[in-house]
Amino acid sequence: MKLIIKNGRYINPATGADDILDVYVEDGLVKEVAKNIEKDADKIEDATGCIVIPGLIDLHTHLREPGFEHKETIKSGCEAAAAGGYTTICAMPNTKPACDSADTVKYILDKAAQAKVNVLPIGAVTKGQQGKELADIKGMKEAGICAISEDGKSVMDAALYKEAMEIAAKEKLPVFAHCEEITMVKGCVVNAGKLADALGVGGVSNDVEDVIATRDIGLSLMTGARLHLCHCSTKESVNYIKKGKDGGALLTAEICPHHFVLTEDMVDLKDSNYKMNPPVRTREDVEALKNGIKEGIIDAISTDHAPHAKDEKDKGFLNAPCGIVGLETAFALSYTYLVKEGYIDLKRLVEMMSCNPAKILETDKGDISVGKPADIAIIDIDNAYKIDINKFHSKSNNSPFDGYEVFGKIKRTIVNGNVVYEA
Repeated sequence: MKLIIKNGRYINPATGADDILDVYVEDGLVKEVAKNIEKDADKIEDATGCIVIPGLIDLHTHLREPGFEHKETIKSGCEAAAAGGYTTICAMPNTKPACDSADTVKYILDKAAQAKVNVLPIGAVTKGQQGKELADIKGMKEAGICAISEDGKSVMDAALYKEAMEIAAKEKLPVFAHCEEITMVKGCVVNAGKLADALGVGGVSNDVEDVIATRDIGLSLMTGARLHLCHCSTKESVNYIKKGKDGGALLTAEICPHHFVLTEDMVDLKDSNYKMNPPVRTREDVEALKNGIKEGIIDAISTDHAPHAKDEKDKGFLNAPCGIVGLETAFALSYTYLVKEGYIDLKRLVEMMSCNPAKILETDKGDISVGKPADIAIIDIDNAYKIDINKFHSKSNNSPFDGYEVFGKIKRTIVNGNVVYEA
């Protein structure tokens, strides 16, 4: 397949490039980047008025397969990813069975081989994610995992988690941490304070996240493991991340768009699409998160794409499962609420959604210079559109962002030189 992308604003933070350039792709690789490329091609994409950037990489996706295919499948999740400009996604292990063995890793990779985007499985830390016995981390690494995580919960046994980190350090695997001190959660997963009071529950205080974040940073320093903190949501976590990095921890962190767009006063307790874990926090927390992005303390923006069937989400705020879908809205929300509001520039956004995730995974993606894989997103950032959850490619549409006016429409997504999504 020979492809030329013409007249787009080529932004590649890996090389510092930002100019109106053409991109020539052949055999899945970027072969030339220059002005006015004239070659024979099987397909020519006109990117006039659009940005041409490295394909987005999501460090935090729930594909639900195996076990919960009524919510999402590997196929449908990858279609949603392509529609969101993602060319690589990391699949979290809280499936049924959990991704805690080489056999399950191979199952996911076999299913993903026919999908539209690259899928990198994440292995569970413990067997069945029960927190009692370590999973076969070395065997899963050999089978193809990109990281380990107990996502959806924390490993509460610190000694066991330390042992897992020691193995991860030896196997050169990052540890993706969901920080939640479960014994401190009092009732429904909603921010402690006025929302929790309205529901008559204790809720989830900032401490629930912060206690485990500090513990895990300490374990990372002890073991030399590369630690990545998932879906950070509190003002204190930003401070702990900065202190951890300053103290020499091999530490990175992510924030999801719903945690820097929504505040607790925007939550409608009659709509369980606002129920997520960690919960939506205060305006003070949100401002601290955005400043953490602005100051370079936070490394990546991830989606925590968590699809649920409508009948599950319709059980009311107290009984509905946590989570929202995010693959098809993440770039637009991030561009609209971070770049257009002046917190960061476009180059920094691309770093956080592509280049930095690639560095965390130690992959050669996130870079569309000559010789690199042709994983590319073409995006219109100039024209506003409204998010319509009824047009999502995911099997689920549990999102509180329906009707939001945003900028950053994905026009084309290209994986290994092949167009896998066209608006």
